[in-house]
Formats: sequence, C-alpha cells, structure tokens
Amino acid sequence: MSIYTRTGDSGMTGLYGGKRISKANCQIETYGSIDELTSYIGLVVVKLKNNEESDLLIGVQRDLYKIMGFLSGAKTELSFLEKKVTEFEKKIDLIEEKLPELNKFIIPGGNEISSLFQILRVLCRKAERRNIDFFNSTSLKLRGASKNELMIIKYLNRLSDLFFDLARKYGKDNEVVL
Repeated sequence: MSIYTRTGDSGMTGLYGGKRISKANCQIETYGSIDELTSYIGLVVVKLKNNEESDLLIGVQRDLYKIMGFLSGAKTELSFLEKKVTEFEKKIDLIEEKLPELNKFIIPGGNEISSLFQILRVLCRKAERRNIDFFNSTSLKLRGASKNELMIIKYLNRLSDLFFDLARKYGKDNEVVL
C-alpha cells in the first residue's frame, strides 16, 4: 500500500470515522501540535541514549498518541491521565530536591539536552494553548468541557512543568540566568 492516497490534495483531511474537514481546521491544528511535540520527544529519546528518562518519554509519546486519537474523534478513554499527572508530580518533586532553589529566570541553553527539554516545554505549552482554544470553541462550549478535555489540559500543564525541571536537571551546572 502506498503512503500517498491523494485524498488530501484539495486541502481536506479525514477524521476518525471518515468525516472530512479542512487541514487548517482548529481541530487538526490541535492534534497536530501534539504530533509535533511527540516527534521532538523522539529526538530527545535518541539523544538521551537510553538513560533513566527514556522510558518515561516513550510512555509520554504513547499517552500523546491516545490523546490525538481522542482529538480526532475516536472514543478513547483517558482516565489513565490522572495517574500520569500524579506520577509527573512525584518525578518533579524528586528532581527539585536535587536542584538549587529557583530565584531567577533561566534562559534556555547551557547544553544540548537541557536546550532540547526547553524546546519540549515550549512545544508542550503550545499544544496546551491549542487544546484550550479548541475546547473553548463555540461548538464545544455549548455542551461544556468533558472530563477527558479537562484531563488533557491538566496532563499537558504538568508535563510542561516536568520538561522544565528536566531541562534544569540536565543543565544545572550550565544554567544561564538573568
């Protein structure tokens, strides 16, 4: 089977279940932002060379694919995200115990891995904003936010916090501060 189908040549794409919408639709931009984040996570996994965070990041990629499924219209259960948020909080607490107190702004940089985690943080925040915008759109506002929608926002919010602390962990000896 060929990778190209020609069905998107007119600027339309398919959602789960077969509905076709514009590739510029907010819904496509929403899960596209998560797809972008997932791809960059893959780059960081390769750069980490199977250290202690690699499995965590691969698990995040799997979570994000399930979120993309939900966003594309699949009937996806996302209740597991609550447990993941708790796991992120525990990991954040462990990392912060070993870091100096944060009392200045950190400028992204210092070294490659730290910089890559800062990029993940920024992409995660972008995905969070896109999801909030999508969930606040008129069609969804009429019925109110679902539990899954709220969990996605919470998950992305905590994930970006985790990426920030991982950037600090990997760059703690090279942090550039204001």
